[in-house]
Amino acid sequence: MRIRWHGHSCFEIGDENKIVTDPHDGVSIGINSPQVKGDIILVSHDHYDHAAVREVEKEDSEVLQDPGEKKYGDVQVKGIKTYHDESQGEKRGENIIYKFRTGGTQFCHLGDLGHTLNGETIQEIGEVDFLFIPVGGTFTLGPEGAKEVIEDIEPKIAVPMHFKIGGLSLDIMTIEPFLDQFPEEKIHKLGVELDFIPHDLPDETEIWAFSL
Repeated sequence: MRIRWHGHSCFEIGDENKIVTDPHDGVSIGINSPQVKGDIILVSHDHYDHAAVREVEKEDSEVLQDPGEKKYGDVQVKGIKTYHDESQGEKRGENIIYKFRTGGTQFCHLGDLGHTLNGETIQEIGEVDFLFIPVGGTFTLGPEGAKEVIEDIEPKIAVPMHFKIGGLSLDIMTIEPFLDQFPEEKIHKLGVELDFIPHDLPDETEIWAFSL
C-alpha cells in the first residue's frame, strides 16, 4: 500500500481507491497544491488550509466532513468529534478525528486536534497502525502534547504533520522540537512517498517523518 504526503495535513493513502485527508489549495499557505484526485476525501474542519475539496475532488468523489460511521466499498470510516483548541472549541471550533481501515491497515488522522485525549476517546479510536498527528503548536498540539497522545494511543507508526516547512506561511514550529523527544533509533526520515506491506510494520511505536 502507498502513502504520499502532499504537505501540511494532506495525505494520499491507498492504491486503486485513494483516500485524501485535509486538502489545502497550496497557494494560500505558500506550498504546492496537492496533485491527486481522491475517491474518498476526509475533511477534519472547514478552515481554508484543510478543506480545499475542489482541489482534489472528481465527479464521483465521496466527501466526509461530519462525525459518524460510514462505509465506502471496503473502506470503513469513523469520524469522532473533538476540538481545535483546549477550550471545547471556544477559540477555533470543532475538529473531527478520522479512524479508517483499508487494505487490512488501521489509520487515524487527527486533523487539527488542539488538546490531549480522554480515556473514552482513546478507547473509541482503538488500535491504530498509522497515526497522523499535528506537532507544530500554535493552532494544534505542540511537541509535548503530541508525544502524550502518541503514548496514549500506542500506534505502530506515528506520522508527524502540520509543522513548518520551506515556503509555508503559517507561524508554527518545525518538526525538530517534536523529533528531539524520541530516541534516534525510533525515528525514520522518509521522502514524500512510502510503499509498505502491513506485515512488515513494527510491534512498538516508531516515528516515520515524511519530507517534501
